[in-house]
Amino acid sequence: MKSFRQVLTFHTSTRRAYLNITPKVEEALIKSGIREGLCLVNAMNITASVFINDDESGLHRDFEIWLEKLAPEKPYAQYAHNGYEDNADAHLKRTVMGREVVVAVTDGRLDFGTWERIFYGEFDGKREKRVLIKIIGE
Repeated sequence: MKSFRQVLTFHTSTRRAYLNITPKVEEALIKSGIREGLCLVNAMNITASVFINDDESGLHRDFEIWLEKLAPEKPYAQYAHNGYEDNADAHLKRTVMGREVVVAVTDGRLDFGTWERIFYGEFDGKREKRVLIKIIGE
């Protein structure tokens, strides 16, 4: 069995963002040479997320509205965590959206369902964050 590891780095210009990282994961899969196996993609920061969904701008706006209702950014004083930083809402949003995805690799391709794509969700941006891609298989 082979193993491949690659780290992606993101630095968004906004506090929150949703980035389709599927092409970067597909590039890593090609570099790995693995044809059959599993691909793990995970956020390496507690205020960011990796998830699978549809690449549709209306849906991304719906995520933003829904997450703000669940864990509004302001007022900062509403959260016990806020003090040194003002990012308690980002921690909660990450908990809802998840840390990682695992996608089957079949015949050298990510084995997606209809419309599925991999996204990086940023909830406390404007600084460098990392995403790990780990591919195992043959």
